[in-house]
Amino acid sequence: MSQNKWDVIIVGGGPGGYVAAIRAAQQGLSTALVEEKDLGGVCLNWGCIPTKALLKSAEVFHKMQHAESFGLTCENPTFDMAKVVSRSRDVAAQLSKGVQHLLKKNKVTVLSARARLAPKEGGLFTLALSGENVPAKVHAKNVILATGAKARELPFLKADGERVWTARHAMTPKALPKTLLVIGSGAIGMEFASFYSLLGTKVTVLEAMERILPNEDAEISAVAEKTFASQGMTIHTKVQITKADVGKDSVSLACTLSDGKNQTLTADHVILAVGIEGNVTDLDLETTKAVVEKTHIQVDARCETAEKGLYAIGDVAGAPWLAHKASHEGVMVADLLAGKGFHGVGAIPGCTYTLPQVASLGMSEDAAKKAGREIKVGRFPFMGNGKALAMGESQGLIKTIYDAKTGELLGAHMIGAEVTELIQGYAVAMTCEATEAELMHTVFPHPTLSEMLHESTLAAYGQAIHI
Repeated sequence: MSQNKWDVIIVGGGPGGYVAAIRAAQQGLSTALVEEKDLGGVCLNWGCIPTKALLKSAEVFHKMQHAESFGLTCENPTFDMAKVVSRSRDVAAQLSKGVQHLLKKNKVTVLSARARLAPKEGGLFTLALSGENVPAKVHAKNVILATGAKARELPFLKADGERVWTARHAMTPKALPKTLLVIGSGAIGMEFASFYSLLGTKVTVLEAMERILPNEDAEISAVAEKTFASQGMTIHTKVQITKADVGKDSVSLACTLSDGKNQTLTADHVILAVGIEGNVTDLDLETTKAVVEKTHIQVDARCETAEKGLYAIGDVAGAPWLAHKASHEGVMVADLLAGKGFHGVGAIPGCTYTLPQVASLGMSEDAAKKAGREIKVGRFPFMGNGKALAMGESQGLIKTIYDAKTGELLGAHMIGAEVTELIQGYAVAMTCEATEAELMHTVFPHPTLSEMLHESTLAAYGQAIHI
């Protein structure tokens, strides 16, 4: 289209936005991407990627401390926190530059600015831009909002970057805390709890619900809690925090624990991991028919808002708040706009990169039962797998849930080494609508961790070989 007019404009350059832009351009649509800060968004710059780099450093340090079990010698291993953090920042920076290259390669116009929706002009969506060397207004036939989300705070406890941290602050500590309180035990909370605990911090996790990792299968949560406790973490569930006192050198939280007793917990720092809020402020959505509920833009199955031609993807459009969900939605919407049909969003794997890792897909055992499904459940322990033993990773579990009548794979839940990689095997099977029969007849290579996917399926039907 002519200057300042495009087929589609994407607002937000995170894993939803930049992927949508690339796909739209590949499909022949004139495409512009508006990003106020860093390409790659929070995920690449301050979330998914740098945290995994941090966690890998912690895992290697943990392995060094147990070198003798591999017949190796590593006396008094130490680490340099500044270098650990620097490595994570370097990884993020490298990938951000990669995104910039990909957008240029695919001829996407990148506008470094902040965007607000304005009244339509000539039947086109209008965006008012605030930034240097950008037009005051741009127009498009369609707009995709991919503005992401920010960390939620508590009414009585606000992040200050000193004693009270969000995930972003926790990624760049000036020094290793001696003690740490983590509020919230979802994926973000437990990943930071795992990182700091493995490096030697005394970590206490506070969760309001009855178990940690509350979105996971209850059996997996129980295994995770037992494992983290054995690593030195203190975990309190069903906790109510009533008051916070932020001092110069510490933070104290007045809590009511699960037994009803009141206790004050004090630590060097607190990490807030109590969820996220969609970035919907200052978008001027009121100029459209789009509806916002609890900081998230309401969309249909095609990610379209109540305003025809206005789409929202990723975290700003609601749960699950996962980068791969955002990317998939970006591709889906770009294909729709290019007239390539609707392919929807299938089952979305969830991954938590603690040590051990946790991964899940589909329905939990409890959810399947509550849905009235007659089920078969298979379990296979890591200790029965040769590759796991060779790796020194004997602790873990693969759990699968099948419909007893049809053989449909309803859910898969895992804890152990590299399960965030293994879960994709079941994701492919679920997408292809494979039943237990196809999985049973699939040849799995040996020796691999993936053999446990086979064995867990066999176990659901009483045919496991190695247990």
